[in-house]
Amino acid sequence: MEALLNPHLPFDPSLASGAHLAYWVGPRHLAGDDGRLYDAVADSLTGFGWTSLTVVRGRRELDEPLEDHQVLRSTVLHISRDALRWAQWVLPDEPFHLGGLPIAWQVSARSDASPLADWSAYFTLDVPGEVITDFLFALDECGQPTTLPVGPEAVLDAATAHGWLRDADQPHAAAIHPTFTARLSLGEVPPLIQDADSRALTAEAEGPGAMGWQAWAETAMSAPYLWAASFSASVPHGLVAAFACSLSSTAPVLRRVLPESTRDQLLRAPAS
Repeated sequence: MEALLNPHLPFDPSLASGAHLAYWVGPRHLAGDDGRLYDAVADSLTGFGWTSLTVVRGRRELDEPLEDHQVLRSTVLHISRDALRWAQWVLPDEPFHLGGLPIAWQVSARSDASPLADWSAYFTLDVPGEVITDFLFALDECGQPTTLPVGPEAVLDAATAHGWLRDADQPHAAAIHPTFTARLSLGEVPPLIQDADSRALTAEAEGPGAMGWQAWAETAMSAPYLWAASFSASVPHGLVAAFACSLSSTAPVLRRVLPESTRDQLLRAPAS
């Protein structure tokens, strides 16, 4: 028998005797990252056979006493077996912000012909770990991570297949959740998004800038973003489609920790 998701079921174990510690919740775009975004993604990358590197770096001000010298340690870089793709946990390294939120994961890929990244994708905290993992699985499985013969319609089709709606004003460039709490849109990328497209490197260039996919969730119109994701112009549409498919999936996700801002909007059922 399938347990129905109940929005009124207490989530906090202290609120009800015998309540479960873990819950299946949905929709997943409002479920947050369970407070373990690094572990969820890093464990998947290890399962893919990617290598992790520990970076040790220091920060020292001029004339600062040696005893005040700061040494920052974090496992930040995960590299695929063919070294054409990598994922970096940048949260401890004072990352730049996206939609007012600090970026947690940066994913990049290159072609055989270049030592530099052809494209990058960025994910803030509270992007569901399952969604980033599915994106990385698609990246790991594709033969050439910089050229996939799929057009932008594949991204919208992946979202609308799970009940999302095409934006009436941009039917060929944007899709939204029926509750208007999440959006996936193809448009000009924000500043500082790294890409091999030369337009991404030119500030205030004449004409349209580089176009890439952006995604975000918000609890209400004009409310602060719960999370944001940005894909640079050269990210293959097929990979963004994998992200869109996972993000829009109606399958519930397992959570012990929920974002405060979305608790009242989530359906939940005790995990057995």
